[in-house]
Amino acid sequence: MSLTTPTTKQINENIIAQLEASLGQSIPILPKSFLRVLSKALAGVFILLYKYAGFMFLQIFVKSASDAPTLINGLSITPLTQWGRLIGVVDRVPASNAELIILVTTEAAISVLPSGSQLVNATNGVTYISLGAVNLPASSQVQVRVRAASDQQGGGGAGAIGNLQEFDVLTFANPLSNVNRSAEVQSQVITGADAETSDAYRQRVIDKFQKPPQGGAYSDYEIWGEEVSGIINVYPYTGAPGQVDLYSEATVASSGSADGIPTPAQLLVVLSSVTFNASGLANRRPANAFVNSRAISRTGFDVQVQGISVDGLGAVQEAITTAVTNYFLQREPFILGLSIPPRRDRITQGALISIVDSLVSASGGTFTIVTVTQNSNAVNTYELGIGEKAKLATIGFI
Repeated sequence: MSLTTPTTKQINENIIAQLEASLGQSIPILPKSFLRVLSKALAGVFILLYKYAGFMFLQIFVKSASDAPTLINGLSITPLTQWGRLIGVVDRVPASNAELIILVTTEAAISVLPSGSQLVNATNGVTYISLGAVNLPASSQVQVRVRAASDQQGGGGAGAIGNLQEFDVLTFANPLSNVNRSAEVQSQVITGADAETSDAYRQRVIDKFQKPPQGGAYSDYEIWGEEVSGIINVYPYTGAPGQVDLYSEATVASSGSADGIPTPAQLLVVLSSVTFNASGLANRRPANAFVNSRAISRTGFDVQVQGISVDGLGAVQEAITTAVTNYFLQREPFILGLSIPPRRDRITQGALISIVDSLVSASGGTFTIVTVTQNSNAVNTYELGIGEKAKLATIGFI
């Protein structure tokens, strides 16, 4: 039986009908009639009970549990977080601050660069502080480690906003004598990543229910690796004897790669995550398993839609481009015993024809054929390999 929450008006009318049946007479229709005012007040109480009961019902399922703090009897809880803790999922990963190695150039010895010295990047507006005091000899370049500490949005410098590339420039906020005001980024040792989204955390909780711990099975490596800030997918494979190969995919914001290719620093954190838990205990991967942390690869496909004839051609072409792009981005490797059907590791010409046909037909148009090529080779069916994901390279309309 399906239960539908009634409206306040329906409850009000139901109360009026019951009162009339009990009293054996009609209730005056005047808005200020005592019984009509009473019925509206009672309807408000009942609708609150309906809403509260409906809210409580939704909390018994992970997919619909609220991710907002809820105050009940003086106790604040977040239902989704409580589900995660119950099943053993680490709390939502907070935003992380980027850490960089910069080269400070000195003109004369000034003895030491104080800890907490501030530098600013003009492009992202983030302020960085030096970590620890550093000796500065005369006429030399000295490596200094800095961390993103604040930003113009008030985010404390946390997140992908603090990431910089090699050769980017930081400027001392308070110039020091005998020290070049500008410092060049040499490398990034910790990649800043935005806080984990509610949807990503919810999926981790669902995955933990669907794939319980098994002492080092594929699903364990997937869950451990995806706890890392900025990592959205981990694909584990059996490698050489005694080895496990992990292929990770990162968010575009955290990695700076449009293809989601993780940075070397992120791959090192993934390697650490599959070994140590949040408390620093090495109680995860089996002791005799050697882990290789690697990045996914992207294979580009070229698509052509031929003979298209439709009103509003520009809008239809844009819709086709978006749909085809999403199709390729949703393709991922199939790992036996880990991946949940339906399989998404195959790129087929038929699937792309179906996508184009649904959009063109909806606009009353026609087209001739959709062709797919990869490295100039026609594709009828392509199956993704180890750690391989897909992307749309080009799309054309003839």
